[in-house]
Amino acid sequence: MKTSVYSPHYDKLRLWLKAHREDRSLSLRDVSEKWGKHHSILGKIEQARRKIELVEFIELCQILEVDPLEGLSVIMKSMNRNHKTSKS
Repeated sequence: MKTSVYSPHYDKLRLWLKAHREDRSLSLRDVSEKWGKHHSILGKIEQARRKIELVEFIELCQILEVDPLEGLSVIMKSMNRNHKTSKS
């Protein structure tokens, strides 16, 4: 069984965060400086080489000025689609 860092649902969240970062024309270093963590940590999260903790997710959403509930909704929709497909 795959761990959550490699699940398609987690991928959707990672891509959602990355898209918002890029939409704001922020580099990994820009966000990491505001976050107070090394840019490699964010890079690993975006590359699915490191899981993101819930508090980190909320901090990143605040930096990117996006609603964390929107990100959670992305995961929930993905999981619901997968759940409906497996029932068929």
